[in-house]
Amino acid sequence: MASLIEGLRAGDLSAEFLAAHSIEKIRQMDGGVNAINSEMEDLAMGLAREADKRLSAKQPAAPLLGLPIIIKDNMAVKGQLLQNGSMMSKGLKSPYTATVVERLMRAGAVPVARAAMDEFAMGSSGERNAFGPTRNPWNTSKVAGGSSSGSAAAVAAGYVHFALGSDTGGSVRLPAAFCGVSALRPTYGGLSRYGITAMASSLDQVGPMASHVSDLALGMSVMAGIDPMDSTSIDLPGAADITSQDPASLKGAKIGYFSGESAKPLQPALKRCIRAAVKALEKNGAEIIDIDLPGTSYALETYCLLNTAEVSSNLSRFDGLRYGNRASANDLASAIAGSRSAGFGLEAKRRILLGTFCLSKGHFDKYYLKALKARNAISRSMAEIFKTIDFIVAPVSPIAAFALGEKMADPLEMYMMDILTVLPALADLPALAVPAGLADGLPVGVQFIGPRLSDCRLLALGRAFQEVTDYHLMKPPA
Repeated sequence: MASLIEGLRAGDLSAEFLAAHSIEKIRQMDGGVNAINSEMEDLAMGLAREADKRLSAKQPAAPLLGLPIIIKDNMAVKGQLLQNGSMMSKGLKSPYTATVVERLMRAGAVPVARAAMDEFAMGSSGERNAFGPTRNPWNTSKVAGGSSSGSAAAVAAGYVHFALGSDTGGSVRLPAAFCGVSALRPTYGGLSRYGITAMASSLDQVGPMASHVSDLALGMSVMAGIDPMDSTSIDLPGAADITSQDPASLKGAKIGYFSGESAKPLQPALKRCIRAAVKALEKNGAEIIDIDLPGTSYALETYCLLNTAEVSSNLSRFDGLRYGNRASANDLASAIAGSRSAGFGLEAKRRILLGTFCLSKGHFDKYYLKALKARNAISRSMAEIFKTIDFIVAPVSPIAAFALGEKMADPLEMYMMDILTVLPALADLPALAVPAGLADGLPVGVQFIGPRLSDCRLLALGRAFQEVTDYHLMKPPA
């Protein structure tokens, strides 16, 4: 985004031109990608004209003044659609704006569209969107990853340089890896969740997505900070000054390398990319230490139990009476049953039913309580690992993007796509996904995982990695 910011401040570009260009690009290209659920043209052009006035007046420039961005469809923007990729909330308009979006707009950003997503953020492929699957800009026969499929695809396709997604168990990191962009899952509480449709509240986090790690840092500097509207929000050390920090030196950094093979065999071409990325770290001075993450053996099961339980609780409000579209019926019970049957897709229904079972009498201790204990054990084991190393590097996914429809009939295999991303989520740790080359012509990614509250150091490490590699400069074929 640096060149756009420079062009805007020099007067060589206008915010109105950039917003119009993004919208035009969406209209020309998105028929083959389906990264966008809805445009926000009126809002965008109004904000862009205001940004141009501020630029012309040579007022002190806000950090993102005039830059077009895209917002995931589970984030509230006042007066705009908030459909969550679901028929249950089709046509719903929000009466208020999410804190992270409000802070971006206050910094001058111009939201131009709402990104497609798996329904209520439940999915690993982008195929669970009620308005059609998102396709990978690198190969439109492949998935874009989920659940922040549209956000990643929009950045990869060049609609915008910055987008917002949300990450519960890997939902910004997986699509970022599949589409060849960068994404950050912050430490839990690092970004406010106010105005984000809840899916699994103890795991959900807003995550910025961009081509360059430096752009993620710029976004974090604007969005981070305690929010009175979100009691789980925290103050991230160094976030306000993150853009003035130099990239970290790789020399002497102790980085634990987790190959992921103990969790699931890796695609051979992907494995070669990961090894090359690790060698680049080592060549530039990092000390690489092979490690294992013992919590991996039960992390996915733990995550699925907690996720479905919280989904069951959070989505209970969508009954067609308080929230959600209502089915016509002659009595209350039929109205609720009809609304939920018609409104929710298959994956949402599956998780609601599984979660309700886990929370039911006679099963609560056996499943949900046991999963909470397992999560605590994972958190303790991860904290122990960081007593001897600075960061962890690992694959984001065991494979590159797979074919549309390939895993839709096998939910267990689909859940396995998150086997390497759920650990940081369970342990409340920040994780940064960055491009790591092409495997059989498709992007793959590595993730850097840091101790709790190390977000700024993690971003500095990511910037250092991108200074000595060029994976992030690769673009989809025209």
